[in-house]
Amino acid sequence: MSGPDRALVHGLAVAGAATVRALRARGAEVIASDDAVDDAKRALAEELGVELVAAPDAARLERLVAASDVVVPAPGVPETHALFSIAADAGRPVWSELELAYRWEQERPGGPRPMLAVTGTDGKTTTTLLAVEILAAAGVRAVAAGNTDVPLVAALDLDVDAFVVECTSFRLAWTECFRGDAAVWLNLAPDHLNWHTGMASYEAAKARIFTQQRTGDVAIGYAEDPVVMHHLRRAPGRQRTFAATGADYHVAGRGADAVLTGPGGPLAAVAVMRRALPHDLTNGLAAAALTIEPGLATPDAVAAALASFVGPPHRIELVGEADGVRWFNDSKATTPHAASVAIRAFESLVLIAGGSDKGLDLSPMADAAAGRVHAVVAIGESAGKVAAAFRPVVAAGARLVTATSMAEAVDAAGELAAPGDVVLLSPGCASFDWYGGYPERGDDFRRLVRARTAGGST
Repeated sequence: MSGPDRALVHGLAVAGAATVRALRARGAEVIASDDAVDDAKRALAEELGVELVAAPDAARLERLVAASDVVVPAPGVPETHALFSIAADAGRPVWSELELAYRWEQERPGGPRPMLAVTGTDGKTTTTLLAVEILAAAGVRAVAAGNTDVPLVAALDLDVDAFVVECTSFRLAWTECFRGDAAVWLNLAPDHLNWHTGMASYEAAKARIFTQQRTGDVAIGYAEDPVVMHHLRRAPGRQRTFAATGADYHVAGRGADAVLTGPGGPLAAVAVMRRALPHDLTNGLAAAALTIEPGLATPDAVAAALASFVGPPHRIELVGEADGVRWFNDSKATTPHAASVAIRAFESLVLIAGGSDKGLDLSPMADAAAGRVHAVVAIGESAGKVAAAFRPVVAAGARLVTATSMAEAVDAAGELAAPGDVVLLSPGCASFDWYGGYPERGDDFRRLVRARTAGGST
């Protein structure tokens, strides 16, 4: 299972650069290529000590692939790229950085360290980070790797006891052996259809998180998602489920007496959690199952982590409160499914939605909004599509306005909100029409809200 002698790394951003470093550190010859080369990438290639081929045409790609033992694409390279048909024709394997890292870890002196894997359309980052905190409370040194600031190939060199790997479909699609000792699949909804050839390809990539496991592993699935459950039933190892009700890991009791509960009994009182929206509970259950089932954590560790855990920014993040109105930044909600989860977390709200819609159907947001959203502020290049999707909600009495900037959207939402309302930025769309990414969009929203609610400077 050892690594390649010669590799082509296509795409020289964070993951690509980490992959080049890891390959060269293990003695491989590496050539890098990239479709969009700039001075920064040229300087990076020079620093890494590799040749960088800029925007290779099909003929050049064929020669590069033929000269390599393996092709390693960066996560952003879509599966429709000519690189993959060329690799298939040449009989060269295509491995993501997850696959490379997994193969190397299996040959580690002293044996491989546990890998816990997390996938899903939404909730991956929060569940991954929470699992790391649970392990820390249990005395297990772990790192969040994969689709994080630390690619798995870089995490291998860290002095840790275990890895919690956030697995995107981009990375799973190009795996053959990668597996988690425990793996959780949170949900599935349309997304990344500008990367995959279609929904079937997206689902198949996600399903690898279960199909490549062994009989001694544990597979964990969301009991309320029929697609996830279909694949869970086919998993070769032990199977567990999580959901608010009707699952191995569930919420017992109600109100102040509610308790996160597993097959072995109580895990943690909901009252200890810093935030306990519906998806916080299911994320907590998923992370608990992921860490308890392989024997790495205990209920006490789950309770301790849940009591201190603060979720990552831009995910239903409270950023301001004034005049009885609370303002939440959910800029990370770049799909209608993610926005729907946030909308259902509140009873009365003004919604700011829109951006670059990635060709996805926005109607699930409107379905979730019925009876909850009394005003919508449509933004970005998809503002017209937002208005069309929310037409039934408007017909039922909600107001709809369009804003041409985030500042205008915040002002409009503030005028539409009444005491007791929530103003929620949950766009359901990507941010690339106005911003460089969802963090930039969320930061702008947070800045504007804090200026409005606290009298700060913009």
